[in-house]
Amino acid sequence: MRLPMFENYDKFKKELNAFNAWDNPDVIFHPFGQKDMVNSPSHYTRGTQEAIDIIEEAIQDAPDVKAGMLQAQALKYMLRLWLKGNAPQDANKARWYLERLISHLEDTK
Repeated sequence: MRLPMFENYDKFKKELNAFNAWDNPDVIFHPFGQKDMVNSPSHYTRGTQEAIDIIEEAIQDAPDVKAGMLQAQALKYMLRLWLKGNAPQDANKARWYLERLISHLEDTK
């Protein structure tokens, strides 16, 4: 039998543990509740397909490795544009890779 003051102990303990986790440098908090920032980061897994699957399919017909890599990088930034909190920066990064891709394609005509 628990005393009345300990009726919500389990809830309290769970909330306390969650609060204390904020001080843990090994825990990464993400706006979408992301837990695995390596294998399936939420900014690459929104929608019905992961960004890597879209990118791999898109670059398979690239004329060469460099063109495929540059296209992949531009796509990566465009696909996560609204999901990382700094859309102008990601748009500029995508443009940087896209401009390099255009230059590469013009040089290899």
